Amino acid sequence: MRIVLASKSPRRIEILSKFAEFESIPSLVEEKYSKRLKPREIAMYLSLIKALDVEERIKEKNALIISADTIVVLDEILEKPKSREEAFCFLQKLKGRVHKVITGYTILNQKNLKKITDFEETKVQFGNYDNSFIDKYLDKNEYIDKAGAYAIQGYGKLLVKKITGDYMNIVGFPIYSISQHLKNDFNIDLMD
Repeated sequence: MRIVLASKSPRRIEILSKFAEFESIPSLVEEKYSKRLKPREIAMYLSLIKALDVEERIKEKNALIISADTIVVLDEILEKPKSREEAFCFLQKLKGRVHKVITGYTILNQKNLKKITDFEETKVQFGNYDNSFIDKYLDKNEYIDKAGAYAIQGYGKLLVKKITGDYMNIVGFPIYSISQHLKNDFNIDLMD
């Protein structure tokens, strides 16, 4: 079956490429949501609208579409920072505290319209670091295009004291949970 990843995220592409052949067709949908939704509902909703956007654009109707959206939550959603200054504020807020990383994901089979939307949640505790450490981290430019202003797969590891849950979820693609749904709900085994 043709697999389509509804993302241009280098991290998601890298992770899925280890297990399956697929093509990447990024969603073009604007990421808007109701503020009344809970964080996990937001992540799942955004993954769903991304999958539906790509599904609409694939004319052959023969693909299995996988989409994901990751958010960072500490009192509020810390989205992708719009500037270095905003990234600095996010990292100051996160230091010494536990926050949640939530990835919503959708798997949609175009042939029979079967669809699963679910989420993975991981708790991350940051260490206590000073402002000069934040500046050094921001100099690495890893905060750009990253929810919560950090990339755990890079220098962002130095911010993290403890993780409770799925590391790959923090990277943005909880491959274990996704693989279980693929196997159990869509009869696709990534080990084959």
